[in-house]
Amino acid sequence: MHIARKVFREDHEMFRATVRRFVERECVPRQDEWDEAGRVDREVWRRAGQEGLLGVILPEEYGGGGGDFGHAAVMAEEIARANVSGPGFQVHSDIIAPYIARVGNEEQKRKWLPRACSGELILAIAMTEPGTGSDLKSIKTTAVKEGDEYVINGSKTFISNGLNADIIIVVCKTDATAGARGMSLIVVEADREGFRRGRKLKKVGQHAQDTAELFFDNVRVPSSNLLGEEGMGFRYLMGELPQERFSIAVSAAARLEAALDHTLAYVKERKAFGHTVWDFQNTKFKLADIKAQAVAVRLMIDHYLAEHMKRGLTLQESAIAKLFSTETLGKALDEMVQLHGGYGYMLEYPIARSFVDMRVSRIYGGTSEVMRDLISRQL
Repeated sequence: MHIARKVFREDHEMFRATVRRFVERECVPRQDEWDEAGRVDREVWRRAGQEGLLGVILPEEYGGGGGDFGHAAVMAEEIARANVSGPGFQVHSDIIAPYIARVGNEEQKRKWLPRACSGELILAIAMTEPGTGSDLKSIKTTAVKEGDEYVINGSKTFISNGLNADIIIVVCKTDATAGARGMSLIVVEADREGFRRGRKLKKVGQHAQDTAELFFDNVRVPSSNLLGEEGMGFRYLMGELPQERFSIAVSAAARLEAALDHTLAYVKERKAFGHTVWDFQNTKFKLADIKAQAVAVRLMIDHYLAEHMKRGLTLQESAIAKLFSTETLGKALDEMVQLHGGYGYMLEYPIARSFVDMRVSRIYGGTSEVMRDLISRQL
């Protein structure tokens, strides 16, 4: 992008080289295979763990890399730039594992985090339900205390890593009458009786990402599987959601830059009516606009990244980053698909894959409408 990026240190760039090699060697050649299978094989998780790519922001004492969010951003950028979809490494390492690291007790951290960092355990978080969407306060999954156990009943949908997950953090109601104050986070191991995975959901894009339905029918777990305090689940979620949303924004910025590079290369080579597509003024103007938008997104993301590496983002700042980056990406991808003509509709072209894979970025992690609502509350 010809922008002097000052947010990353030398150790970040060294990590970038490692990630790039891994993605090019282990992920890019297998993308079609994963798309056909509808999931990523567990071996790539173990290899990622062996190379120190999982849990990079977690403390070293629990098997993590001891890095900061700059390292997580590098990982997100390299996966996005390679147009890879499927490996749920970001969800696993940057969204779910931090719940255990920040609110789990010492026993829970030592029990689950080292194996999550090695790739032995794959993590998922079950928030969304068929009737709730972004309205987390309306979840109906319950966890009733019976002696020294919780009995969990309910269903979840749109769960990333749902098919591969070994442990699932379930957002549930431990007090169904208390609204948000009755929500708790409870870990369910996938081998518990009564737990069942539903179908692998057929999505518009990200076909290699195993997004699934999950069902809980009188699933019993020990009370020691409660993360943090009972009734504090909603507060914990609100504390971690800014990082989840910002992670989506980081990926969107990198996808936008990669898509622009691919489109420039295509239009300068593709001939139409005796000229390259680049020769037409309309093409130059469209791509000039997208270039300006990509620069604006990059400057915003790097500013917020520097802030997050120091003190963490606020709910509003993460909403601004996610809203602007994903909406800008969506509109730009539509323009760039058009500039590819019929080939823009073929999945063998990077622009088509980005078009279908990234449409969901305006939905998951909180829809654009939810982001606008969060921003407007402080206007």
